[in-house]
Amino acid sequence: MLFRTQSAAVYGIDANLVDVEVDLTPIRNETDTAAPVTIVGLPDLAVRESRERIRAAINNSAFFFPFQKTTINLAPADVRKEGASFDLPIALGILGANGDLGDAEHLTDILSVGELSLDGRVRAIRGALPIALRARQSQAKHLLLPDENAKEAAVVSDVKVYAVTDLRNAVEMIAAIRSDNPPEPIHVDPAEILVHDDHYSVDLKEVRGQQAAKRALEVATAGSHNILLIGPPGSGKTMLTKRMPTILPPLEFEAALELTKIHSVAGLTGRAGLVTQRPFRSPHHTISDAGLIGGGAVPRPGEVSLAHQGVLFLDELPEFDRSVLEVLRQPLEDQKVTISRAAMSLTFPASLMLAAAMNP
Repeated sequence: MLFRTQSAAVYGIDANLVDVEVDLTPIRNETDTAAPVTIVGLPDLAVRESRERIRAAINNSAFFFPFQKTTINLAPADVRKEGASFDLPIALGILGANGDLGDAEHLTDILSVGELSLDGRVRAIRGALPIALRARQSQAKHLLLPDENAKEAAVVSDVKVYAVTDLRNAVEMIAAIRSDNPPEPIHVDPAEILVHDDHYSVDLKEVRGQQAAKRALEVATAGSHNILLIGPPGSGKTMLTKRMPTILPPLEFEAALELTKIHSVAGLTGRAGLVTQRPFRSPHHTISDAGLIGGGAVPRPGEVSLAHQGVLFLDELPEFDRSVLEVLRQPLEDQKVTISRAAMSLTFPASLMLAAAMNP
């Protein structure tokens, strides 16, 4: 029996739809002791290992893993799939093909993502906000997410977001969505989050004296200029720079949405929902150029992108490698970073203020 569900994969700070097709074929050789499970569609190691996680999660959730040859196709087949976020849609596809989802033929109107534990619990994933934006673009009506990511995805309008805690809860949620009395999706008011969460743990008004330095910071932040602080150790360079984001204008919704997409892909949002504070990133001087700009087999954002709409602080500037400082030239001019690999080319935003400090 063939059953189809929908999921999404994150590339850069955007997401693409992935069709999860599950086919169950009876085993003719009765001497086999375990039903073979095959995953195709360019899966990476984490996706291939999901076979064992899903088998244990289904059995420990009081369902029956089918004793049949199971073929799982992740389409489009020419795009590499990575991460454990396909566990939940694959498990739902197996249950649907096995008849455990009632009379549902396919789940093409419900997009689901989530990593499964062996006991069936659904763990948090990266990139919930880009996935929610892609679901709205594809006109998917419902989105099933782990409970930790639900608030983040719920800021996207026109998509009904439902939080699930385990595999059995996901099956019950699907049955409730298809019933005559569907449950209420999670509602989040972005304007209310922006108003109440705009506070910092430090503030420039806490600084006594340092009038010349504070004036320089005010001029730099007013025009979004880069700044270099030179002074002896203990003169307050780092202390002053940490308070630069507190005098920057509050984030508007679209800027906060773009910033949250970057932090969501990096797995830095958690239950917070929108990122409402200007970021302050201060990497150590031993950082590599890939860590600063971004990189990897499937490129991830680096420190310049994580500092988007905020401040990137390079303390002890002369200690940084020359090659690391040289790669900053183009992002500072273009306000974006383009990382090219053989399989793909991704662009990350990098509109930031560069602040640096050094001893005389």
